[in-house]
Amino acid sequence: MSVELIPGRSRTVAIGAAALAVLLGALDTYVVVSMIRQIMDDLLIPVNRLERVTPIVTGYLLGYIAAMPLLGQASDRFGRKLVLQSCLAGFLVGSVVTALADDLPMLVAGRVVQGVASGALLPVTMALAADLWATHKRSNVLGAVGAVQELGSVLGPLYGVAIAGLAVWSSTFGIAGWRGVFWMNVPLGVLAMIAVQVSVSRRDPAHEPVRVDVAGGLLLAVALGLAVVGLYNPDPRTAVLPPWGGPMLVGVGVATVAFIGWELRAKTRLIDPVDVQMGAFLAALGVSGAAGVALMVTLVDVDLFAQSLLDRDDRGAVILLLRFLAALPVGALLGGLLAARLGDRVVAAAGMLLAAAGYFRMARWPMDVLSVPYQVGPIAVPRLDTDLAVAGLGLGLVIAPLSVAVLRAVPPIQYGIASAGVVVARMTGMLVGVAALSAWGLHRFHSLTANLQVPFPVGKPPEQAARELAEYTGAVDRALVTEYTGIFLITSVVCAAGALLALFLGRHPAKASDSAENSITKRS
Repeated sequence: MSVELIPGRSRTVAIGAAALAVLLGALDTYVVVSMIRQIMDDLLIPVNRLERVTPIVTGYLLGYIAAMPLLGQASDRFGRKLVLQSCLAGFLVGSVVTALADDLPMLVAGRVVQGVASGALLPVTMALAADLWATHKRSNVLGAVGAVQELGSVLGPLYGVAIAGLAVWSSTFGIAGWRGVFWMNVPLGVLAMIAVQVSVSRRDPAHEPVRVDVAGGLLLAVALGLAVVGLYNPDPRTAVLPPWGGPMLVGVGVATVAFIGWELRAKTRLIDPVDVQMGAFLAALGVSGAAGVALMVTLVDVDLFAQSLLDRDDRGAVILLLRFLAALPVGALLGGLLAARLGDRVVAAAGMLLAAAGYFRMARWPMDVLSVPYQVGPIAVPRLDTDLAVAGLGLGLVIAPLSVAVLRAVPPIQYGIASAGVVVARMTGMLVGVAALSAWGLHRFHSLTANLQVPFPVGKPPEQAARELAEYTGAVDRALVTEYTGIFLITSVVCAAGALLALFLGRHPAKASDSAENSITKRS
């Protein structure tokens, strides 16, 4: 289908409708984190059993990751419109199940359904942009779609905090607190379905049919699922891995070998290596995974840093995170503009280096970071605000270049699965990275506090009891600072490694190739 046969306004409306669907999925990725406490109270889960509710978050992400490669390829086979509509319908079903849940298993099931349905929204929208815009005009559009995804990360926690602050969402319908978020998905989802229906064209009947690698997708989903389950440890104080971690990771190896063996022999593959620039493709996946590690570490550990050391509540911690969250979409838009001029490799590498610098500075945070600003001549610059903004801006810069690079590395027939691969790598980095670093961080914390004696004030003068308590609290706080800053330092190294991988993304498309594409487009 020629992009010149589609008016510019129609293309904008179509991509806008798909972007609305992306925003819905992005909101639900992050919104639950800020409502965990209210969900626990409603389902009568004790505060000291936080591990019981983590599947609410990981279940969504796991469904998202597991379904994305298969659904991305399905959009190449059946068309962007059909897959978008099907996934929005599934998202509505999952939202209703979640809102009606009266126990934890039903709530997790609803979240998994939501995650599976959300798995195609971003990659299919990016593939739709690739369908509608020529290569040399694609960066800005992909940057805008990436900004919408990151806008969800900004609005999601704030949305959750706002809802959690209301005792009752609607006295008319009796929708209490956190359930109102998922009921609100219903009218928003219907609106998105209507917009997609009237604006996105059906698949071109002349388009060559694409087979779907169901077996490969399922094997990859099994490998990812086993990895997440094996790294999830409800009690990391006793061991890095849970009791079932070893067998699960062995299962990951078996599933991975089976996946590779299948892909080598199968006639239909998730990624057909023919005409694929495999080096650039794998480099893009690696950079995306590194960015995912950094993103989730920030969302989890900066929140914990604020609550445990800066005496902030849930709302205050989210407000501090805004410095990072607001910089992400700004970076995404800027990355799209710069990539069109400077090339994907340069912008992606610069973005990861900038993020590495931000996390390196965060690794040097003192306990009283809010009262120790940077001095730039006579001007005092807030330290925490600056470091978080730098890290967020750097991670945002890589979104559009990675999307453009991976689409340039594959033939048009594989745009959907290639776009899915970038997001799968990022989400996998989010899950695996935060699981590994959290387990390491908790072990580090407990090793630093193993010899501390909890003070008992009974039978001691008040002054001595207060002094011992202050010494104990200070030692615990210093251990926490060591834990968090160590995690930030490792994250900085991960981002630096991502910058090195970005150098293998390949050069910016040559003018000749653009001219060739334009010539083909005109003849079509």
